[in-house]
Amino acid sequence: MRETTGVRDKLRLRPVRPAGWWFDGLLLAALVGLTVALATGHLFGLDRGAADWAAEHRPTAARWAAMLLNYLGQGTPLTLLAAALGVVVAVRLRSIRPVLPPVAAFVLTYLTIGPLKVWTARPAPSASVKEPFLPPDQTLPLFQHDLPVRFAQSYPSGHVANAIVWYGMLALLLAPLLRTLGRTVPPRLVTVVRVLPPLIVLSTTTYLGWHWLTDSVAGLLLGLLLDRLLHRVPWNDLPLPAVLRNWDRPFISGP
Repeated sequence: MRETTGVRDKLRLRPVRPAGWWFDGLLLAALVGLTVALATGHLFGLDRGAADWAAEHRPTAARWAAMLLNYLGQGTPLTLLAAALGVVVAVRLRSIRPVLPPVAAFVLTYLTIGPLKVWTARPAPSASVKEPFLPPDQTLPLFQHDLPVRFAQSYPSGHVANAIVWYGMLALLLAPLLRTLGRTVPPRLVTVVRVLPPLIVLSTTTYLGWHWLTDSVAGLLLGLLLDRLLHRVPWNDLPLPAVLRNWDRPFISGP
């Protein structure tokens, strides 16, 4: 059994790219700045223009295609898929550690995305054409706490944030799974898994009028921030109870 005491006495965060905390600070500052701008009535013209353009260029075939592609950002199926993948890797490696990232991702997204939606209380663009049938101008502002919660949860886009976090988790677990099968993951495949689905979800959720453009941008900023936090965790070296020492093998290669 490998000696882990010395390593775990001084846990080191895993590297992310771009390196350093400056980029995290930039993402957080951009998210806060965007929220302040919307709270003070700015950027509404941009949101309205993007929503109106999408509504005018949404033929039936394109709408159905966008709706199908948008399922790539469904949080619950992605959560279950990542959890299942973590369990499979855990069983194959006889290690509990592959289960830890999906659990942490679930807790982190649960404690951030939902509460932010409730706190900012912004309706979706579609709130003017279906229940609660608000005047178009009233669908834009934040902090409309007089509305029922189910009608005011548009900011930030949970689909976009979830897509970034959960496809990041799938990419993290895909490599150790394929290693157990004697294969390696091409770097380009990891990039495709991490980048393409979130971009598709961001585009479709805005195009369908389910979120304002700034909702999707906020979801992108929040998702990237959460993803960087999760990928910094030294999953191989986190201290575990002694009862799990026979299920305490590393699963991530490299630093």
